Amino acid sequence: MPGFQGKIMAPITEPSHLNNPLATSLQLGTSSSQLDGVLNDMEDSVRYQTARLIQVAGILLRLPQEIVAQAIVVLQRFWVGPDGGSMLEYDPKDAAAAALYLSAKPSGSAVSPRQLLTVFEYLFATKGDFGAAAASIGELKTEWRLSEGDYEAHRDRLYKTESYMLRVLGFQTHVALPYTLCVNYLQALEVFQTSEGSMVAKRAFAHLTSALLSPQLLYLTHQPSALATASIYLAAREVDVKLPEVEWWEVFDVDREELGFLVVAFTSLQGFAIEENRKWGRRKVPLTIEELRAESERQRMLETGA
Repeated sequence: MPGFQGKIMAPITEPSHLNNPLATSLQLGTSSSQLDGVLNDMEDSVRYQTARLIQVAGILLRLPQEIVAQAIVVLQRFWVGPDGGSMLEYDPKDAAAAALYLSAKPSGSAVSPRQLLTVFEYLFATKGDFGAAAASIGELKTEWRLSEGDYEAHRDRLYKTESYMLRVLGFQTHVALPYTLCVNYLQALEVFQTSEGSMVAKRAFAHLTSALLSPQLLYLTHQPSALATASIYLAAREVDVKLPEVEWWEVFDVDREELGFLVVAFTSLQGFAIEENRKWGRRKVPLTIEELRAESERQRMLETGA
């Protein structure tokens, strides 16, 4: 499959509901943010935190999971590669808002700029405590408002970031997701005929949703069929549901090596999340250019003792 269209990308094909253009080895090597001086570990932390930001914003805006997932993948595509967007050129929180705005706009669940920006500014003010924010929808409705001046300034930034994101992506915002394939595969494997079938489906969907947060960018490196297959394999093993003893995954065009890699990647995410919580503690993950530069300087001083 060709890569994302941009300054050095190959032309894209017509959007598909089954396949995505995957990131090239060049894109996965060095990002524009790294070239601008963002450390690899910090870039991973910002990717993870902005994905969480989009997920919680989607909950507060009552958006379907498909739109939330698409927005996270669009944001990952935007940042990947030396010709992608840089975290030191546009605030990561603004890029996250633009990705969600772009993904919701053509759907039946479009949100207004005011709704979107109010939610994002509210979440940004929580300093990363998104779990508590998601449980306080009432507070958002009754107490949190943007002034007209703040709204106009944030709206202008949203439109500017959206325009730049579209240019970087070559206007390719379509994302094929694995959720429907997962259901189809479960039906083909007759998993729903077992008493634990619904539990397997829930676990598989949970793995697919968690994989959106993976620092390995699984949605940019593997097709939806592979992600769906691995989620079913892992979920069935966790729920102790027997699947065909033959190598059934090959029917879905997934080989054993890819399946094994994805299963390990899915299971390793929890450890990454725990490490992120330990690393940052009560400190806020930088989500603006100013915060990123300040954190980079802090880490430099810690390393040099200056």
